[in-house]
Amino acid sequence: MADILTPALGESVAEASIAKWTKKVGDAVKKDEVLVELETDKVSLEVVAPADGVLSAINAGEGDTVVPGTVLGAVTEGGAAAAPAPAAAAPAAAPAASGGAAVDIAVPTMGESVAEGSIGTWLKKSGDTVAKDELLVEIETDKVAVEVSAPAAGVLTITAADGATVTPGQVIGSVAASGAAAAAAPAPAAAPAPANTGSAQAPASAHLSPAVQRVVSENNLNPASLPASGPKGNITKADAIAAIGAAAPAAPKAAAPAAPRADQPREERVKMTRLRQTIARRLKESQNTAAQLTTFNEVDMTNVMALRAQYKEVFEKRHGVKLGFMSFFTKAVVQALHEIPAVNAEIDGTDIIYKNHYDIGIAVGTDKGLVVPVLRDADALSLAGIEKGIAALGKAARDGALTMDQMQGGTFTITNGGTYGSLMSTPILNTPQSGILGMHNIVQRPMAVNGEVKIRPMMYLALSYDHRIVDGKEAVTFLVRIKELLEDPARALLDL
Repeated sequence: MADILTPALGESVAEASIAKWTKKVGDAVKKDEVLVELETDKVSLEVVAPADGVLSAINAGEGDTVVPGTVLGAVTEGGAAAAPAPAAAAPAAAPAASGGAAVDIAVPTMGESVAEGSIGTWLKKSGDTVAKDELLVEIETDKVAVEVSAPAAGVLTITAADGATVTPGQVIGSVAASGAAAAAAPAPAAAPAPANTGSAQAPASAHLSPAVQRVVSENNLNPASLPASGPKGNITKADAIAAIGAAAPAAPKAAAPAAPRADQPREERVKMTRLRQTIARRLKESQNTAAQLTTFNEVDMTNVMALRAQYKEVFEKRHGVKLGFMSFFTKAVVQALHEIPAVNAEIDGTDIIYKNHYDIGIAVGTDKGLVVPVLRDADALSLAGIEKGIAALGKAARDGALTMDQMQGGTFTITNGGTYGSLMSTPILNTPQSGILGMHNIVQRPMAVNGEVKIRPMMYLALSYDHRIVDGKEAVTFLVRIKELLEDPARALLDL
């Protein structure tokens, strides 16, 4: 018998509450299947089965308070006990020859703080033949999109409809798998596809995620001609978006007939995505919680731009990544945080937590909204390491492939509105952080330099900070320090 134990909840979390059991006593369970969800005052945690077998005991009911190490229940080990449950469903899956058992399609774990998601559009319908590892549906959470693939080859049965709210471990369908069904899968799969959709692109688009399908259909792209850079050889959103530019010349001809607006509604109501709802909620919480204030300065980018222009080719050849401005700003931010630790701290109740690590959040705009992946231990990275890290995080964000670990635990955030042409803005804090730096567009402006008017590439900088923990003097000093390090990059090298 294997005990189900309450895991460690985090260094500052002493207890949790039982939110929900996904199984009841007597149910067959599989190793690592989610059995119970715990809620703390910070995050939600999932506890999985320690072994294959039968859930033989539940010691703590929903709503009970537990501490790390508490025995929540027990699993009686044994593979034989788990087998009969799926077998009962086999007769219903008549299309699967040779009496193959149905293999459940379960919602995967979506991160320790994600308790539920929404079913996107199923790429197949009940009764369709599917291949093993074929993409079936995308589940959208408030942070990331999770792809669910077929666990086996066979005939699909769907039990959770498009748009349904689901939780980790929940069964959303099944595949009636057998040796005969798997062998026959390739032949039937090709034939029904054209009949089901009247589109010539259906066979190619059947393997696209819903997000990619939207980009493809809205821009009249041919999936068969798109490059595939995904981890499983699949087409990602970034691949589809990159192809839009190549198809742009043909766009005006297709758009011309759509000029009349008579058939278009004056208004359209669209439900917010979970990610957009979360962005809205967190931004409002940030405004309501922190005493936010913004201070501004401007930086002459002449020396950084000259240094970048001088070494960008050899830098890219040596390190395999382009030399951008973000690495210079990240280095300057880390050094300024060393000197003004309050900007790298956060408030927890009546305590101030000073961080001795420098995990910098880099705001990235995606087609679904703004996300802030975290560059870990930025103080230990070279300029090349920073550029490689930011490039990898940006690609993962645009592909919808960010993990929960990559989006949590930042100590300070940098956002660059200049990529969209912003001249000046007041960024909102990414709580519980106490500071965020806003970069902006570089504009050639006349400046007084040693008594003479010179045209210089200037950028406005904005630091929003939590006035509860950061004083005005500290905030201004922090921003001036960044200005000094950028206007004279040798200071960072010499630690001046």
